[in-house]
Amino acid sequence: MSPIFEESAFDFVSRSAEQTRRLGARLGALLQCGDVICLAGELGAGKTQMAAGIAAGWGALEPVTSPTFVMVHEHTRAADALRLYHIDCYRMDGVAALWTFGWDDILDQGGPLVIEWPERIEAALPPERLWITLSHIDVEGEENRRHLLFEAEGERHQALLDEFRRRAFGAPPGVVPAD
Repeated sequence: MSPIFEESAFDFVSRSAEQTRRLGARLGALLQCGDVICLAGELGAGKTQMAAGIAAGWGALEPVTSPTFVMVHEHTRAADALRLYHIDCYRMDGVAALWTFGWDDILDQGGPLVIEWPERIEAALPPERLWITLSHIDVEGEENRRHLLFEAEGERHQALLDEFRRRAFGAPPGVVPAD
C-alpha cells in the first residue's frame, strides 16, 4: 500500500493487536479536552484495541472493554478530574438513540471522546474530529494485519494528527511517513 500524500491524512499498516494498541497509546497521550476520535471499521477490525491504547496513553485508570451493551464508558485518570468517554454506537439505530444516554451532557463535559461506529451517528458529531478507519488486510498467515487510515477534520485535529505523526514516526508536520 502506498501512503496518502496529504497533510490531513495518512495511512499505516499494523501487524498486530499490540501494535495497534501501542499506536493508540501514542495518540492518547496527546489528547486534549474536546478532542473527538472516531473509530470506524467492520466487526473485528481493531477499533476496541485502538480505543484501549488511546485510553491507556491518556492515562485511564480503568481497563477498556467494548461498551457495546452499555453504550458509554467513562474513564478517569489520576492526573486530574477529566473524563474520557468511550462510546460504542454499534447498537444505535441513528442519532435519536444518543439522547437516551445524555449525549448533550457528554459534549458539555468537554473530555475527549472516543467513538466506535461513528458513521451511525455522523449527523450529530462535531464537525472537527480525527477519523480513523480500520480494516482487515488479508495476508496468509497474518490474521492481525490491519490498515489504519487517519483523516483530520478541523484545525485542532490537524494539529493533533501532525504531532501524533511526529511523535509516532519522527515525521515533521506536513510530511507523510512511508510504510
